[in-house]
Amino acid sequence: MNHTVLVCDDAIFMRTMISDILSQAGFEVVGEAESGVQAVQKYRELKPDLVTMDIVMPDMGGIEAVREICKSDPEAKILMCSAMGQQALVVEAIQAGAKDFVVKPFQPSRVLEAVQRVLA
Repeated sequence: MNHTVLVCDDAIFMRTMISDILSQAGFEVVGEAESGVQAVQKYRELKPDLVTMDIVMPDMGGIEAVREICKSDPEAKILMCSAMGQQALVVEAIQAGAKDFVVKPFQPSRVLEAVQRVLA
């Protein structure tokens, strides 16, 4: 069975890039969100196996969205996607419940390695 993924990023080109990388690797992208609030709603609605989450998003940031998702589902598998220079935020995201992170701009192989680790 293919793993389902929810891709959360405020930039459409990033959502498209992540979706393409995962789709080509056999994952099923079941939804996208461009804000933290949307990410939490879609997670509850779609119950994906994995979430990729940007840190900086409108409405509610990615870290806050991780906290909300993990409150309702402590087993949630969330992969943070951050730009360089957000290391402190990455640590905060991991403490909030994220399982791993990839740094933008990223290599497809790095994204897939992190996804495999999170799902393992």
